[in-house]
Amino acid sequence: MNSTTARTHARTRTRSWSIAGAASIAAIALALASPLAASAHVTVGPNQASPGSYPTLTFNVPTESASAGTVKLEVDLPTSTPLGSVVYQPIAGWSTKVVTEKLATPIKTDDGTVTEAPVKVIWTAASGVQVAPGQFQRFVISAGAVPDTGSIVLPVHQYYSDGTVVNWDQKTPASGAEPEHPAPTVYINDAPPADGASNVLATTGATAPSSAAASPGAAAVAIGLGIGGLALGAIALVVAVFAATRRPRAQKEQ
Repeated sequence: MNSTTARTHARTRTRSWSIAGAASIAAIALALASPLAASAHVTVGPNQASPGSYPTLTFNVPTESASAGTVKLEVDLPTSTPLGSVVYQPIAGWSTKVVTEKLATPIKTDDGTVTEAPVKVIWTAASGVQVAPGQFQRFVISAGAVPDTGSIVLPVHQYYSDGTVVNWDQKTPASGAEPEHPAPTVYINDAPPADGASNVLATTGATAPSSAAASPGAAAVAIGLGIGGLALGAIALVVAVFAATRRPRAQKEQ
């Protein structure tokens, strides 16, 4: 093999490695990024609690819009099985209001008859403050006592700076098939959806780990996309090795 042919083969192997390497990087990036994309919903953690406890509930709120920021958030609290106490963790640049109203039907408890209860928590951003595209914010409350019931649904209304409102208020069925805008739900006596990973809160006032925020359907999609990305990476590496080790026949010197 003359020097010109050797240089040509070296350049060919270099290009093959570059192409395969780029494909591997893209596949790995897909595998790593897909869980983030799939779980970009408003969620609450933990998604399980014990009756009578006072859990710290964390609403994880990503801004899904590419052009507008989140400037207001409303969480609807249950009225048929009300929470007697709700306090919030302050956030710099945001004002918070807990709305209390009289119940249409008073609730009898061991401590007496409840005629009014918190029905909504509202966070409003100050002028110039927002959860920008590509960012998320945690909104935290401590609530209780948790009612002795199956579950409590906590619909969330997300307001954007362009006037758009996204309502996270759709119930997730027992099958775990995630709707387009699932409502954050805390399961008490009911089991969470079959495909969902739950985080049981047995200790009063315990802080919810951030991993509990993952929604069931998002987790399933993320795992599938992640496996697909890793498979593409493996294929790209095989192509790279094949291209690098393949040697054309040496040409006779003239």
